[in-house]
Amino acid sequence: MTVRGVRVPPSTPAAGRSGKTWLCVELPVTDYREAWDLQTGLVAARNSGVLASDVLLLLEHAPVFTLGRRGGLENLTVSEEFLKEAGVPVVHVERGGNITYHGPGQLVGYPILDLHASGLTVSDYVERLEEIMIRTAAHWGVAAGRNPINRGVWVGNSKLGSIGVAIRHGISFHGFAFNVSLSLEPFGWINPCGLRGILHDVPRTGIVGETARGRSPGPDETRHRGGFSDGTGARGPRVADPFSDRTGRRRGVRSVMTLPGEKEPREHKPRWLRRKLPSGPVYEQVRSLIESVDLHTVCREARCPNQWECFSCKTATFLIMGPRCTRNCRFCAVEHGPLGSPDPEEPARVAEAAATLGLRYIVVTSVTRDDLADGGASFFAETIRAVRRKIPEALVEVLIPDFQGDAEALRTVLTARPDVLNHNLETVPRLYPTVRPGAVYERSPGTSREGRGLRSRGPRQIGADARPRRIRGRDPCDAS
Repeated sequence: MTVRGVRVPPSTPAAGRSGKTWLCVELPVTDYREAWDLQTGLVAARNSGVLASDVLLLLEHAPVFTLGRRGGLENLTVSEEFLKEAGVPVVHVERGGNITYHGPGQLVGYPILDLHASGLTVSDYVERLEEIMIRTAAHWGVAAGRNPINRGVWVGNSKLGSIGVAIRHGISFHGFAFNVSLSLEPFGWINPCGLRGILHDVPRTGIVGETARGRSPGPDETRHRGGFSDGTGARGPRVADPFSDRTGRRRGVRSVMTLPGEKEPREHKPRWLRRKLPSGPVYEQVRSLIESVDLHTVCREARCPNQWECFSCKTATFLIMGPRCTRNCRFCAVEHGPLGSPDPEEPARVAEAAATLGLRYIVVTSVTRDDLADGGASFFAETIRAVRRKIPEALVEVLIPDFQGDAEALRTVLTARPDVLNHNLETVPRLYPTVRPGAVYERSPGTSREGRGLRSRGPRQIGADARPRRIRGRDPCDAS
């Protein structure tokens, strides 16, 4: 069979213990776009039934930077002109994740896998890709593991392997990149995986740099040893299929492993947990209005799952002072990155949008702007005043940051007399260093306490250790 110009020979199937067959296709150093085109062709063939087996592509790439769905050119630390001179292209792709580098000496695996038939969730699948790399590293004497915050495989604070997947019609493509003996210099030209501000100067490593053996493997040899053996034990330990479901219904991929321990199959989510997304012209009207006046909402920037419902009800929570934050709370999806000066015309646009939507209760929040002298308090105050001028009868709630404990900044907001003062405590004090780095729990109750006399709130996330015995009697706010 030929797919997008690449012949997949019938002699390459690898049968596992249950007799289920995979096709394992090993390619030479391959241009990224050619491999991408091959993957999309295989996905289409697998979806249509023309291709009856799942496929594993193993290859190396010519030098290239790829940007996933969350990727942005701001994570390049060199100019695009520099990359052109170096002959390294930048390719935008549909996989998850941010920016990464591929080059010779890095083993790349692209499983074309029917997740539905395998009984795997995306989370299960990603964990098993990580396990492949962890066990392959162990074979070469390298103790790799997971990072509790960031996906991929790590040796200490150095990243050994990356994962970025995409799913189309229930079939996976893209996959993993495992550093063996590639040059790590190009990783210095980017903020790898967009991790600036999470782990400063995130280092990369490879098997060659970590192995304690007298000699080190190359990518071609790594394909056939440890986690990437052929399953016969002839050139490495016997391995099983990590893409089989947890009941073992599906076995038989060449070159991969199972997670230790079998678990019960995951139950389907109950019907009441599934919400049908609203449809109709109102959602699009609100979305178009927000974009047309160059505003941001926490609904979209924080990827709130309720945004369709809220927009369809002609309401939204305005996010002022830009879409990027100076902090990087672990639970928050708002981007962290370069900040510009706040737009002095933004308060008037918020008021105009609220009037156009016919709102009588307006909620305004912001990114945290520790880079501003008053933390953005004056922009909150001006937004409150602008709304009052435009819609005198409206009520205004502001959800404010802690202003780094600056009492004068808080008074600036209070002087504008919002109807409701809201400040999220988020979690219990013990978890602040992990969940809210840059924030101090003791500052937050004081922020809310200053708002007494107004309606004030101090919400916490249920599930972030906010158990009744830990929060009972400790909420300083006049909860409404």
